[in-house]
Amino acid sequence: MKTLKIWLVVIGIAGTAAVAWYLNRAQPIPVAVAEVQRGRIESTVANTRAGTVNACRRARMSPSAGGQIAELRVKEGNQVSSDQVLVELWNKDIRAKVTLAQRETEAARARAEQACVTAEVAQHEAERMTKLGRQGLTSEDQTERAVGEAKSKLAACQAARNAILVADAQKSVAEAELERTILRAPFDGTIAEINGELGEFVTPSPIGVATVPTVDLIDNRCLYISAPIDEVDAPSVRAGMRARITLDAFPDNSFDGSVRRVAPYVLDLEKQARTVEIEAEIGQPAEANLLPGYSADVEVIINVAENVLRVPTQALLEDKKVLVLDESAGTLVARDVETGLRNWEYTQILTGVQAGEFVVTSIDREGVVDGASAERE
Repeated sequence: MKTLKIWLVVIGIAGTAAVAWYLNRAQPIPVAVAEVQRGRIESTVANTRAGTVNACRRARMSPSAGGQIAELRVKEGNQVSSDQVLVELWNKDIRAKVTLAQRETEAARARAEQACVTAEVAQHEAERMTKLGRQGLTSEDQTERAVGEAKSKLAACQAARNAILVADAQKSVAEAELERTILRAPFDGTIAEINGELGEFVTPSPIGVATVPTVDLIDNRCLYISAPIDEVDAPSVRAGMRARITLDAFPDNSFDGSVRRVAPYVLDLEKQARTVEIEAEIGQPAEANLLPGYSADVEVIINVAENVLRVPTQALLEDKKVLVLDESAGTLVARDVETGLRNWEYTQILTGVQAGEFVVTSIDREGVVDGASAERE
């Protein structure tokens, strides 16, 4: 009887201890996991700040002379061709100068023709007098005067011809002055913006001082993205490399493209973040429906590996370890891994884990350490 009581006490104490252990045991930590699988990995570099869509040719133009807008021959959105007149300032006075120069040129040609005909007649007379002088039919003095007169007339002819050149030059000066009042398209393109109306006065930009252009012309048949990349990534980027381009205007789409240029210098606008400017083109710009000024991001594809073992990059710890969930034991096990290619989404695993295992991706949660009790979320 006494022995039975002892056993009952022992059993009671053991039961109480078991209940206390159960109530105070460490609860498994719920963790997010990802299965180790095979797939494609791209090694990429991306811009450090938002890039910008630019036109290959863009001209922000104003007349080189100041004046009042007399003709505005285009509207915003119009397609124009090279050398087409866009804007013309009031220039009646200069056109009058051009007309005057043309008339002076015509008059100079007429005077030259008259002088040269007179010189030709004088030359024939001089030749005739010379022959008569050889025959003794005229005096030497008369012959010399005829020859001198012919030379004088010939010089007058040459002077009249030079006067034509002077008149032509004056005409060119007047035409150049007129052209300063006319704004022409330097290439085929689209009128993006017009700053000015009929009757308004425009002034040319002072040297070194930027002012609002009268006409903004864009050749949107050729567009590219300019974006800065970190100087550390620049040595691995080459012209011709494939790129993936995304735009804030089309958040659900990405476009294939290629690097067309890598700047041969480093920008140090930000002393702590020096960058190299790259330019990329979209393969099918018509499908992208780009507009100059859009913000864009460029991800340059440096290398590609197919059918390799990979884990989410967010599962990697700083010391090249991953936490593997051992579901049979309900614990986390730290593994050393050797990595290969990587990007912001996936990292190639060379050794350390096997396909089908589960690695923890919620590594920043409290208590997620080697040996901790854990379970899937």
